[in-house]
Amino acid sequence: MPKRLAINLCKVRLALLLNKFQMTQTFIVNPGGKLHGTLRVPGDKSISHRAIMLGALSTHGTTHVNGFLEGEDTLATLAAFQAMGVSIERAYQGEVTIHGVGLHGLQAPSAPLYLGNSGTSMRLLSGLMAGQAFSVEMGGDASLSRRPMRRVTEPLSTMGAWIETTEKGMPPLKVHGGQRLQGINYTLPVASAQVESCLLLAGLYAEGTTCVTAPAPTRDHTERMLAGFGYPVQREGLRVCLQGGGKLQANSIEVPADISSAAFFMVGASIAQSADVLLEHVGINPTRMGVINILRQMGADISLHNQRKVGFEPVADIRVCASQLHGIDIPKEQVPLAIDEFPVLFIAAACAAGETVLTGAQELRVKESDRIQVMAEGLRALGIDAQPTPDGMIIQGGQIRGGVVNSHGDHRVAMAFTIAALRANDTITIEDCANVATSFPNFVELAQAVGIDIRL
Repeated sequence: MPKRLAINLCKVRLALLLNKFQMTQTFIVNPGGKLHGTLRVPGDKSISHRAIMLGALSTHGTTHVNGFLEGEDTLATLAAFQAMGVSIERAYQGEVTIHGVGLHGLQAPSAPLYLGNSGTSMRLLSGLMAGQAFSVEMGGDASLSRRPMRRVTEPLSTMGAWIETTEKGMPPLKVHGGQRLQGINYTLPVASAQVESCLLLAGLYAEGTTCVTAPAPTRDHTERMLAGFGYPVQREGLRVCLQGGGKLQANSIEVPADISSAAFFMVGASIAQSADVLLEHVGINPTRMGVINILRQMGADISLHNQRKVGFEPVADIRVCASQLHGIDIPKEQVPLAIDEFPVLFIAAACAAGETVLTGAQELRVKESDRIQVMAEGLRALGIDAQPTPDGMIIQGGQIRGGVVNSHGDHRVAMAFTIAALRANDTITIEDCANVATSFPNFVELAQAVGIDIRL
């Protein structure tokens, strides 16, 4: 390995390991604030993960990535592939060059792969590692070690994979190499892009055809990128199939700004007095539009400009102006399309007139935290009537007070309560915010730039 790459790999590993021991970080957000200006949030996390994975597995070609999210989660994926012998160069911010080794060119890592807080890394890598000739162990931080993994290990075992977990089906995972995989027809019990992607990636190494059917639309970044790398994928309705044994051809990837990160400023501009914000180059993949659809149903003033296609994904500039929101019953078909955005959508509901009801979102209980319980506790601490249910929440809009909330190490919870301060009548203190760096490393700086009074 070249000396410079070895040094970069050591730095990434050290940063990820230090994150396990770093002191907690607290956000102090003063009430009010004005949201005005133009900003571009960091690159899409889901697409950044997949760009590293497919670029690494492309056949002896070079993949150039622009707009790569340099957050802790995606850097964990990058470090994992470097540890398996893939040459990956980071130049200017967000620019990455990946030298592909082909589907069968990965090498056994010298130590277990540490994936930090990234459930996406672990679940997608489970599928890829199941097809390798070598064994590998994967672990993560305390939060990741509580995430359920049977949802991927059980269908992978029907393909012929051999994966060990804890007794409760949680990390660390040990994937035994040298197994012969067979394609399967699998119906997801719950709509999950991570599980679907895991099985499709395992299908690259399987004999025959692998088909996955979802009960509802899920984000389709994996299928889009596979097709962009020249790998045939067939989709019919909610069913997607691929044949094992093909090759990936290196390509250039432009990563759009992450709509999940943009969502915080969409809600902020909807609830802040006289707000007017333009979010540039945001990915508007139809399978990720739930946050826009839900906010519009609540009365938000959101318009899309300069719609275009960049690489494999549609993008647009999104303008959001202040509006009067009202409570709604959130349509169940929109839930999978906005599953990562509900923490900040709960803030929108707290600021809306009337009642907002969410059902069908039990998946929120097994994210980086139990986002239903954690958000309900935080909202109640700030004076909002929020009643958790097994699969959602009932929120009565009202006046947000100041107070102290704990994000429980969940990056999206921490950022959501930051946005709540725009309508609070006193300071909000948010504890345990260090993991914001997993998905949005410059959140505080951008929030300050558009008028949120936040400090560490």
